[in-house]
Amino acid sequence: MEKEKIGRISALTALSRQRELTPEETAEREALRKEYIADYRENMRQMLQNVRIREEDGTLSPLRRKDEPSA
Repeated sequence: MEKEKIGRISALTALSRQRELTPEETAEREALRKEYIADYRENMRQMLQNVRIREEDGTLSPLRRKDEPSA
């Protein structure tokens, strides 16, 4: 996410502490927050795809999601 968008989220949050946001501002802030969270989750997924677990026998196996069946 671009720094400008993160800055806009911060600006809207600061503004909300001074006065009530308009419906348009509230909708904009929520949309930006959802985009930020989606980007964060995607970055974490990509990072975790590179994690390997060293088994007792020394082999490396990829990290699996809890809801994935075992190999």
